Amino acid sequence: MAKKRKATTVKPKEDNHRPTLSDQLDGNVLAKLKSAKKDLEAVEQKKEEERLARLAYERKQREKNKSFEELLGEYGFDGKKFD
Repeated sequence: MAKKRKATTVKPKEDNHRPTLSDQLDGNVLAKLKSAKKDLEAVEQKKEEERLARLAYERKQREKNKSFEELLGEYGFDGKKFD
């Protein structure tokens, strides 16, 4: 026995479009907000680059100012190598 299929009815899609903030704002105001967002992202990226450059500089200065004892401890010294 074959199963009977139920007839499906196609419901018309209702347009439940809720107005968003961008719909309510004037185009000029929206453009200004987007521009401000881009400016803030650029500032944040510049700060991050400066922070990384500062960390690299500090790491280089620490390496430069290490004493002979610290360098031996870090890299090790095997006196048998030179016998």
